[in-house]
This record gives sequence, structure tokens and C-alpha cells, in this order.
Amino acid sequence: MRLLISGGGTGGHIYPALALIEALKAKDPKAEILYVGTAKGLESKIVPNAGIPLKTIEIQGFKRSLSLDNFKTIQLFFKSVADSKKIIKEFKPDVVVGTGGYVCGPVVYAAAKLKIPTFIHEQNSVAGITNKFLSRYANKVGICFADAASNFPQEKVVFTGNPRAQQVVKITNTHQLQQYGLVDGKKTVLVFGGSRGALKINQTMLAAMPLLSQVDFQVLFVTGQVHYDKIKAELDNMTVPENVKVVPYINDMPAIFPEISCIVGRAGATSLAEVTALGIPSVLIPSPYVTNDHQTKNAQSLVKLGAAKLITEQELNAENLVDNLQAILNDEQTYQQMSEQMKTAGKPQAADQVLAVLEEISQ
Repeated sequence: MRLLISGGGTGGHIYPALALIEALKAKDPKAEILYVGTAKGLESKIVPNAGIPLKTIEIQGFKRSLSLDNFKTIQLFFKSVADSKKIIKEFKPDVVVGTGGYVCGPVVYAAAKLKIPTFIHEQNSVAGITNKFLSRYANKVGICFADAASNFPQEKVVFTGNPRAQQVVKITNTHQLQQYGLVDGKKTVLVFGGSRGALKINQTMLAAMPLLSQVDFQVLFVTGQVHYDKIKAELDNMTVPENVKVVPYINDMPAIFPEISCIVGRAGATSLAEVTALGIPSVLIPSPYVTNDHQTKNAQSLVKLGAAKLITEQELNAENLVDNLQAILNDEQTYQQMSEQMKTAGKPQAADQVLAVLEEISQ
């Protein structure tokens, strides 16, 4: 198979693409792959570092308010469609995939106009503007949350799950807790607010230290690199319980997941793909700063299943955070039920499911 894939802007669009590429290479070592992104997006570093050929186009997203920049965006779109057509004609893909972000708009649109089979993937429960636009032209639309189906033409929707899940489910217990001074085999809560950390979650964890000294589980608290020095200075003026360890960052976060009993964190699509694949009960604190409040809707999809607890950032405090953790971890029946429901929400073979769809539409 010759696969041309595009997606960028955030890791939530890039990592599912990389997971799909990995699965394709495992299935077909002779597969030819080309990634199309922008020179300014995260993909410009992540994709070449993964050893994947990258070509770039110039494009930018629409402003949600009235702006003269939107005229430039329209001009860039038409130019990038022409550039994408040139790339597609040179590469001659069997199928073109878009995993989200404005960069894949002109790429998938150009492919559709050239009669190349196309597939788009929506990671969130609320569709992004680019995928809504592209769904008119794509052959199939892959979704991860049932709630997303209403955003697209029903005859095109396939519930594939997130390809990232298939990577994570292969990870085995590697006894990494010891390097953080934690005890192997003890119930462990991982607290993190995304790659940069989250101020409100960090502040709540500081306030929770006295309460955490009284619980039966242990906690690995990841502050985020930018917040660590300030958090460390505040911790130096208080008693940190023996069962709580504080670190700025974990390079390979999913590698530690098999040893984690419960996660406290945001509700981004990639994180949820990982926790559902492994069946890790979670306390989700959606970021209120994302487009269309999609993290809240992602979290609500899991709360409806009984797989997760949701605390809004506005309602978050030390007491309700620790109360929710104890409700999950101190009741084995509740814990097991949440874990099983998490797994039902996941698609551990998601990458294979996407590949099956690609094979079908490229025939």
C-alpha cells in the first residue's frame, strides 16, 4: 500500500497518524508512506524524528472572529490545494488519510478531487471544523466516541477507535515505579495535567498533601516542567507524605501506565485512548480552554458508561479530589466495574480496524 497521511498542529492529531503508520509497516513492510504537514507545526519535528518522509505545505487556520487574516487563509487554502495535488500526483498514493488539524484540509480535499480514496479520523467527541468540512468529500469517517457520529454523514461513519490505543496496549509492566521511590504492586494514582502541566490541578495537589498522608494508596504527581520549580519551592515549606512523589516530567508516560491504578488528568483524545485501552479508571478534569469545550464532552462520554469521574476545574478542590479517589480505590467492586467499563470504551485493535477500512475503500 502507498499511504499519504496528513495531520498536525497538536500531538492529538499526530500520534494517531504515527500509530497507524507503525501498524501498516508491521503488516506490510514494503508499504510506502508520505506525511504531509506544515513547516511550523509539531509534525515538522516529530515526523522526521520517527524516520518518516515529510513534505510541507503552507496553510493556517481560520480565526473564529472576524479578521482580515481569514482572507489570507482562503488564499493559502487554494494555493495549498494546488500544492497538495502536485504532491499527490508525484507520490501516487492508494489512499489518503487525514487525522485532523487544518493542514489536512487541503490535502484530503485535493485527493478527493483527484478521485483518490480518502479517510478522515476524528479523535474527539465533538468534530473539528476541518473534519466537518472534509466529511462531505471523504469516503469514510473514523470516530472514537459514539457522540461524534451525529457530526457526519451517517453512511460514512465507522467506529474505529484511536490507533494510539493499539500501541499502548502492547506495553507490559516494566517495574518503573521503583525509580520514583514508589512501591511495586501498591495501588498507585498518577496525577498529571498534560505535557505542560495544569496550574489548577497543581494547586489542588498542594492543598491535598495533608489528606493524602491518610490514604492507603500512593501518588505520582507530575507537575509539568514549567511549573516544577514553583511547586518544589512551595513543597519545601510543607510536609510531603511518604506515599507522594513529585516529578517535573515523565518522558515516556505510557510506559508507566500498566503499573497505574487510577489517573487524574485532562480529557484529551490521546490520553483517553490510552487509558481506555488499558482499562484505567480515571478522575477527569477537562481543560476549559479548548475549542468547543470538547474535553468536557469527551469526559462525559466515559462518565455515562460509569468508567470515570468528572470534576470541572471550577469545582475542583482538595477534598472532592481525594474523596473521588478513595471512592474508586477503596471499593474493589467499584474499581473493577470502572476498569471493565473503560475497556468497553476502548478499541485496543483500533489501528488494525482503520487499516481494514483503508483496504476496503482503496480496492
